[in-house]
Amino acid sequence: MGLNVKGVNAKDKFYKGLIGEKDPEKKRKIIGGVFIDVFDEESKLIENAKWLGQGTIYPDVIESVSATGGPSATIKSHHNVGGLPDYMKLQVVEPLRALFKDEVRRVGKSLEIDPNILGRHPFPGPGLGIRILGDITEEKVRILQEADHIFISSLKKANLYDEVWQAGVMLLPVQSVGVMGDERTYEQAIALRAVESTDGMTADWCHLPYEFLAKVSSDIINKVKGINRVTYDISSKPPATIEWE
Repeated sequence: MGLNVKGVNAKDKFYKGLIGEKDPEKKRKIIGGVFIDVFDEESKLIENAKWLGQGTIYPDVIESVSATGGPSATIKSHHNVGGLPDYMKLQVVEPLRALFKDEVRRVGKSLEIDPNILGRHPFPGPGLGIRILGDITEEKVRILQEADHIFISSLKKANLYDEVWQAGVMLLPVQSVGVMGDERTYEQAIALRAVESTDGMTADWCHLPYEFLAKVSSDIINKVKGINRVTYDISSKPPATIEWE
């Protein structure tokens, strides 16, 4: 797209901030805080940087704050909702704030953005930190990254990716007994999540083919060290959210 993108490896700062934290809301706020700090540091290295562009969309706003200013509950905090701290000199610009995801994609199509970018599944702002239930460690992140890569790659190979609105793997705080060869194992369990939706406010679980799920399960258990059990989430939103935290 002709963008000048600079990648910043700040993983150690996130791991340090998240040590021992298990509470989902606190994890979100820690991740959001480090996110802002990294942007603040990097912005000082860019001459005349004035704006921080964010991809906030309307469901983020609805879930983070009461739309009426009344007593309605906050469902979850979003790292990109609520403005910037006073010490940060950048101003926020949020061109998509009033749009739902399907409307964002219509705008993108009119701008002739690459369909591979436009059709990519939504991904949570706090990243895999909210797909690991409980505390975060580098080993847990490795396990989840490998499992998620197999799941998403398999959806694409089976031409199912575009039929799913959002898919991902959740690492559960559960260990279960299994058998590998002649040995007993006691390893992690994961949940596969795939939903159909239009705007993310409501969603239904995808009825993926049994044969596909069987192959994904087998591939993950055989290729990802540390997992010996795969489950499939058949919950709709509401009452369940798309992400688990």
